[in-house]
Amino acid sequence: MKATVVVDNTAPVSGGRPFQGEHGFSLLLEHQSGKILFDMGQSAVVIHNLSLLKVPVSEIDMLVLSHGHYDHAGGLFHVLQHGRKRYPLYAHPDIFTPRYALGGGSRMYIGIPYSKDQLSTLGADWRLNPNPQEIAPGLWFSGQIKRDACFEPEDKRLVVCCHDVETKDGFPDDIALYYVSDKGLVVIGGCTHSGMINTIRQGMALTGVKQFYGWIGGTHLGPATSEQQERTLAELAAMKPEFIMTGHCTGFPMMAEMQRRFGDRFRPAHVGASIDF
Repeated sequence: MKATVVVDNTAPVSGGRPFQGEHGFSLLLEHQSGKILFDMGQSAVVIHNLSLLKVPVSEIDMLVLSHGHYDHAGGLFHVLQHGRKRYPLYAHPDIFTPRYALGGGSRMYIGIPYSKDQLSTLGADWRLNPNPQEIAPGLWFSGQIKRDACFEPEDKRLVVCCHDVETKDGFPDDIALYYVSDKGLVVIGGCTHSGMINTIRQGMALTGVKQFYGWIGGTHLGPATSEQQERTLAELAAMKPEFIMTGHCTGFPMMAEMQRRFGDRFRPAHVGASIDF
């Protein structure tokens, strides 16, 4: 399988193509059974960058949403609008939860900016499920991820607001994809609000694969506490992955630290970056 970053916060000028970057994430997976788009960024940037990758939206066979945040789901409207067909779309049932971020004494809406009805009309064929399922040969939808690692808590700045009552967002809809390769388990995350270690452990338990081969996607380690960052990196090192490919919410300081610790096994997940596994 091949994975190519379509949307990320950073689009390097060294790439040779006029990619656009934005705060968001999207990953193109080229599987033996077809093309899968995992998350879609926050805007029409996903369409622009796919065109430079020479992948028409109409060629995408399946969509997956990692969770209900605008920077991962906002581009869905544009994908559906340009694709002009019905797409099977895998996600957790809670993706339309009303979500907000707290900061500077204010509350900002950060949920999906379109209604389910709007997206259904444009072509979303919802496959909403809180449970794990194999969505393509060797490729697993995680379902709701268990939080067993005590050092990976919820982000207190992110809340759910209903009838003006704020509660901490536990992100039950945060999902990942697991690919069983010949060399071990590849974990594909969006923002990984459930924590990297929780997500990897669930993948191993679900698939029965004990060798962690590699990681692709966001990690949400950027805004994490120093304790969580250190514990996570220590756990990752103990698993001896062959590659760690991160970007988006990982943040430059944590990406630099991963580069220092993992050397050439670390790869920045900037727009246009790709890997075969």
